[in-house]
Amino acid sequence: HTLTTLVLSSPLPSTAAMAKRKADELPTEAPEEKRPAGAEASEKLPQPPYTAASAEDRAKALSDPPLVFKLDATCGRARASTVILPHGEVLTPVFMPVGTQGTIKGMSSEDMHALGCKILLGNTFHLANRPTCDLLDKCGGLHNFMQWSGNILTDSGGFQMVSLLKLAEITEQGVEFEDPKKEGSRMLLTPEKSIESQNSIGGDIIMALDDVVSSTITDMDRIKEATDRTLRWVDRCISAHRKPHSQNLFGIVQGHLDPDLRESSLKEMIKRNFPGYAIGGLSGGEAKDSFWRVVEQCTRPGTGLPADKPRYLMGVGYPLDIVVCVALGVDMFDCVYPSRTARFGTALLRTGQMRLTSNEFATDHRPLEPGGTGPLKDYTRAMLHTIVTKEPVAASLITQHNLHFMLTLLSEMREQIRNNTFNEWVRKFLQDFFPSARPAPCSACPPRWVRSALEACGIGLDDIFDWSAAEELPDMPRDSSNAPGGNKEGKKAEAKGKAAAAAAPEDAS
Repeated sequence: HTLTTLVLSSPLPSTAAMAKRKADELPTEAPEEKRPAGAEASEKLPQPPYTAASAEDRAKALSDPPLVFKLDATCGRARASTVILPHGEVLTPVFMPVGTQGTIKGMSSEDMHALGCKILLGNTFHLANRPTCDLLDKCGGLHNFMQWSGNILTDSGGFQMVSLLKLAEITEQGVEFEDPKKEGSRMLLTPEKSIESQNSIGGDIIMALDDVVSSTITDMDRIKEATDRTLRWVDRCISAHRKPHSQNLFGIVQGHLDPDLRESSLKEMIKRNFPGYAIGGLSGGEAKDSFWRVVEQCTRPGTGLPADKPRYLMGVGYPLDIVVCVALGVDMFDCVYPSRTARFGTALLRTGQMRLTSNEFATDHRPLEPGGTGPLKDYTRAMLHTIVTKEPVAASLITQHNLHFMLTLLSEMREQIRNNTFNEWVRKFLQDFFPSARPAPCSACPPRWVRSALEACGIGLDDIFDWSAAEELPDMPRDSSNAPGGNKEGKKAEAKGKAAAAAAPEDAS
């Protein structure tokens, strides 16, 4: 806590001062040595020795982390907490926007502060390639580099084992990548190198390197190998962590979709007493019925992750998924979805997603979100339709809107938890998000996995939706009040339901 106060009381240097310091510290470049063509790709990569961390190493690295966790309130399994980090307090539940290479695309650090963002993400793999960790070290880390005074979480680079699998070779030593932008070049990412890079980047929370496999594979030998290797790698990460008193190392629970492997990973990660934990290996295309069951297992009272540590669900960003997982007991989320979908002209609303590229908005002069208070409250749908995917400013505007939507959604959930009204809020959220789904008789219902997941944490939905409906709506529905005249889809579904009820026998259940 003392460390937190000291960091917060020290302002970031001005842009001019930082530029001068970088110029003074950067060495004079020597002429680049000419090398035979292909030498870089053909050189044998170094094979450093690695050993598991001793109990003494682990205790030293994790005994006094720069993190204070305060559980402020609960409502069922949902939690509202305060996480005190070196660059300020983070109130949970929280959504963390993703700034892959030190910036949220289309947004400045000042924009993010104006939205009330307290923590964002950086991508270790991409930052190590550009601008490079050497440069970040020279300017005092990513906070100074991007002029960001809030908190930063950096991933370990493990996700790229899935996203760049065709360019990667995974061994016990680490994972060797080919740079997707520089054919023939190779980069070896080991647990030690991942932590060294994250120490240079300077995130307030850093992640252990895990062996990540796609959540859709069925090769149990590879799944078990990845789960076991993740535990061996996490000990190497602990041993390599050289800034445990200014950066918090989180462990990642793996185990794919297998309950036994998840249980084993849970127990082993908890033994290592990290300041916080992540649930990894999900949001990769697995069935949602499997997805929620893994989250429920990892947050289950008594046998799941510790109640006195933050819980981070990696890569999850759909509003519906987040609402359900907050109900299950998750605290932190991240995803590129809100900003990426904005660049394609899609705005997020409480009634679903609005694809502003559609011609139906060409003459729709209503506000983007009637009654909204966000940064685009005075912009009409017609104006945004005119510029989306055509003018660069459109991507920035809709990104601001979508991030405001996500940050406000999580903040609202926090207040509902503190007021002990979260369960009713969830029910109302679902009714607004799926307006075409109604009590019986109705022809449409929300995704059925939502009913099962919320039942597991004591939130019933049977009185507000008809789960026998023929049509199961998608997780990310399209806003159904687009055209003037109201919710046509909802009225259509209601009419279908009434017609079906009239045609059914009187004793039909």
